[in-house]
Amino acid sequence: MSGTLVLCGAPIGDVRDASPRLGEILATADVIAAEDTRRVLRLAHALGITITGRVVSCYDQVEGARAAMLTGQLLQGATVALITDAGMPAVSDPGFRVVAAAAAAGITVTVVPGPSAVTAALAVSGLPSDRWTFEGFLPRRGGERRGRLRELRDETRTMVFLESPHRIEASLRDLAAVFGGPRPAVLCRELTKTFEEIVRGDLAALVAWATDGRVIRGEFTLVVGGGAGRGPVTVTFGSAAAASAGGVPGPGPAARGGVGVDPAVEAALAGLAGLGGAEVPGAQAAGGVDGVDGVDGADGASTVSAEVLAAEVARRAATGMSRKDARRAVAADHGVSRNDVYAAELAARPARPARPARTRP
Repeated sequence: MSGTLVLCGAPIGDVRDASPRLGEILATADVIAAEDTRRVLRLAHALGITITGRVVSCYDQVEGARAAMLTGQLLQGATVALITDAGMPAVSDPGFRVVAAAAAAGITVTVVPGPSAVTAALAVSGLPSDRWTFEGFLPRRGGERRGRLRELRDETRTMVFLESPHRIEASLRDLAAVFGGPRPAVLCRELTKTFEEIVRGDLAALVAWATDGRVIRGEFTLVVGGGAGRGPVTVTFGSAAAASAGGVPGPGPAARGGVGVDPAVEAALAGLAGLGGAEVPGAQAAGGVDGVDGVDGADGASTVSAEVLAAEVARRAATGMSRKDARRAVAADHGVSRNDVYAAELAARPARPARPARTRP
C-alpha cells in the first residue's frame, strides 16, 4: 500500500500562524523534504516538537532527483511531508515536480493549508479581488522584464507579483513606464513580520518611495490594479495606409510603398482576414484614423499599419528570435492576432514581376 504526500504550508513570518496540524505532521512523518533543512529544524523547535523522521533537502536545483527518490519512498508506504521556507510548496517555491511525480504514480496527495504572502497581500490591498492573476517573479533582465509587462499591460484583472529587495526599484520603474504612473498599486513588505510595511498609492508613488534614499530590505509582494483593457485594434493595409500618409492609391492592388501587392498575396490576405480579423488590402479601417498607428476612433478602436507589424517581426527575427516567436511577441505588443501579423508580412513582400504573355509561333 502506498503512502501519502502531505504539502505543508509554513508560516510566512510569525511562527504563531502555524496550525496545530502542521506540528503533528512534522512530528510524525516518515520523511520530511524541506527547502532548507536548517529552517525546518528551527521551525520544529519554535513549535515545541521533535522531528523523528528522516529530513532531506528539496530545493530547486535538486528537486528533479528528489522527486524520483521521494516517489520511491511513497510507493513503499512512507508518509512524506513537503515543506518550503515560507508559504505553500509549489507556489513560486519548489514542489510541483514532486507533486507531479507522486500524482503520476497514483499516490495520494493532500495538504495542510497555511499562510500565503500572495493571498495575504491581495486581501489587505483593497484592490478588486473577485478576479485576479498571480504573475510570480518578473524576469531579471530589463528587456525581458519590460517585454513581459507589455504582454500584461491590458490585463483587466488585479495582478500579484513577487520581487526581491535587489530588483524592486527597477521593477517598479518598468511597471510605471509600461503601465503608467497613475495605475493603483499596493506594495507589501515583510508581511506578518516585525517590520511589516504596506505602502498604498499608485505606481508613481511607489517609485518615489523606493528612490527616496531608504535602505530596501525584505521580500516584497506587489499588488497592481488591472487596466481598462484595450479596445479593438484594426490593422490597416494598402490604400488605407497610403491615404493617411498623403499617397494616392491607384486602381487595382493597393500600393505598399510604391510596390503593388501581388494578386496571390491579396487573395491570401483575404483568407487570413476571415480567420484573424485582418483587413483586406484597400479596405477602410472601421473606426479610428486610417493608417495612423495607435490612434483611437470614436468607438475606442485603434489602428496599426501592416508595415509597422512586418518591420517589427523582421527586427526581432534579426536578433535571432524565430519567426514564430517574433510574430507572437508582436501580436501581444499590439493587441492583434498572429494571423494579422502574418498577413502584414505577406503584404510587405515585394510583388513578383508579371510573367510575359506567351505568344504562339
